[in-house]
Amino acid sequence: MIIEIKDDMDLEKIARSGQCFRWEAAEDGAYRIIARDRAVYLKDAGGGCFEADCSEEEFAAVWSDYLDLAVNYRALRARIDPAADPYLAEAAEAQAGIRILRQDPWETLVSFIISQNKNIPGIMRCICLLAEAAGERREDSRGEEYYTFPDAEAILALGEDGLAACRLGYRTGYVYGAAAAQAEGGLDWPALAQLPAEEAAAELTKLRGVGPKVASCIVLFGLHRLDSFPVDVWMKRVLKEQYPEGFPFERYAPYNGICQQYLFAYSRSRSSRLRS
Repeated sequence: MIIEIKDDMDLEKIARSGQCFRWEAAEDGAYRIIARDRAVYLKDAGGGCFEADCSEEEFAAVWSDYLDLAVNYRALRARIDPAADPYLAEAAEAQAGIRILRQDPWETLVSFIISQNKNIPGIMRCICLLAEAAGERREDSRGEEYYTFPDAEAILALGEDGLAACRLGYRTGYVYGAAAAQAEGGLDWPALAQLPAEEAAAELTKLRGVGPKVASCIVLFGLHRLDSFPVDVWMKRVLKEQYPEGFPFERYAPYNGICQQYLFAYSRSRSSRLRS
């Protein structure tokens, strides 16, 4: 089916944005996207149209929400005043097409625990191994296999030795502990989603292996709290160099997390260009 989207959406920029780790580039230019227990191939057909290999009913029920199509990102970018904030305006223009996906909070928690001190290909490999070890095998529309992301009970059944075999390294115990908390009902995702972003992040840091940066990523990408503003080494550099007097959070609330993604992706792309 063909979907027309009259808003910013760039599949490559989303795939490279560091928020999702189960987007795989296919040979025909499509992306195979695995989310929860589903898989879809999505391809840019040009002119704001995208080709999806699912029914209209499935797209409306699953993928429209996942892609956050109810939010107008183009309108949010228009709120940025180039005269008042030239760097963010430049970043938003360059990275237009990024959207904050509505991802499963449990999968996001585990994924960002794994992400610590790993590059994106390494994170993707670990998550793939984890899904193969403990997820359910499925076939997509092209007859290719994929594995669902395992629930907490399946991860606990693997044991720490099984988790270590997924190349998690020192993160093994952190993932096992998170699975125990999830299985025991210690993670009330709906309640966390109702808290202010900073309070939700503070609650998540009570988990071993979840620091402030990882917690804020979980809040932004897993709870879809669009005001969450993760700060890693890239963002520390941006804030120091471009906003020495402080980032104007009040100006962009409650969408600071979208601004963060533009700044994060832009700073990484500029660094790559300078190295090449």
